[in-house]
Amino acid sequence: MSDRESTHEWPVRERATEYETGWYTGGYDRVEQPDGSEKDYYWAELPDAVVVVAKTGDDLVFVDQYRPTIREQCLELPAGIVEDGESYTEAARRELREETGFDPAGVSLLEEFWCSTGVLRHRRGIVFAEGLEPAERDLDDNEFLSVRTVPVEDALDVARREPANDATIEGILLAREDGLL
Repeated sequence: MSDRESTHEWPVRERATEYETGWYTGGYDRVEQPDGSEKDYYWAELPDAVVVVAKTGDDLVFVDQYRPTIREQCLELPAGIVEDGESYTEAARRELREETGFDPAGVSLLEEFWCSTGVLRHRRGIVFAEGLEPAERDLDDNEFLSVRTVPVEDALDVARREPANDATIEGILLAREDGLL
C-alpha cells in the first residue's frame, strides 16, 4: 500500500451545515487526510430515492416531464423519494401508482447503492415491477407528467438520448443484466 492510500476512516475535525431546505441539507466536513493535511469536503444530503423499472407486456413504463433543474424535458423511468418507514419496494409500489396509474402484482429490489459519492450522501434503490394493473393516479402538486410506454428493445437507446438520465440508464441495465428484460 502506498503512502497516499488509506484503509482507515479519516478523522473529521469540523462539520458544518451551511444550508437546509425541505429537500436536502448541504455543508462540509473538514477532514484530516492520511498525510496529516486537512481539507474541506462539501456534501449534499438527500433522502433515499427509488427508481422503478415497470414492465407491461413487451414495454417499459416511462414518464415524460420537465426538469426545471436542468431546464429540459425528460423521458425517464418513474422515480421518487422513499418516505419514512418505507422500504424501497413499498416506495416503488406507491410511486408507480401515484405517477403512472399502474399497480404492480410483484416488485423486487434489484440493487441499492450510494450515488455520486464524491458529493452526495444519497442512496438509491432500483426496483423491478411487473403484473401491472390500471389504478388511479395521484400526482403530487409539483408533478406535471405524462405516461408513455417504450418497447423493451428500444428502452436503452431511448434512455441514452439527451438529456440522458443516470437512474433510467442504471435501472434498464440492471434489469437487463438480471435477465428481466
